[in-house]
Amino acid sequence: MMARHPLETTLILLIGLAIATLIASRSVPVAWLSNVVVLALAALKGRWILLDFLGLRAVPAIWRGLVSAWVLGVASFALAASIARLLI
Repeated sequence: MMARHPLETTLILLIGLAIATLIASRSVPVAWLSNVVVLALAALKGRWILLDFLGLRAVPAIWRGLVSAWVLGVASFALAASIARLLI
């Protein structure tokens, strides 16, 4: 049996996280908690895509850190906007 390519493993994990996102968005009864779970999974998927499919695992740590901070910043902004909408 042939070993899986690392991108195949990442793709399988991303599909699993996409399914988990669908389940979490429909099964968590509290709206803000559902938003937190969905955005956390989205940030994780985004980071994996950037690291594995765009090849950022092989770049210097400063670039990986900057890209990861950008993903976290976008997810944090989306979370703040969704919580603000729930409060209004």
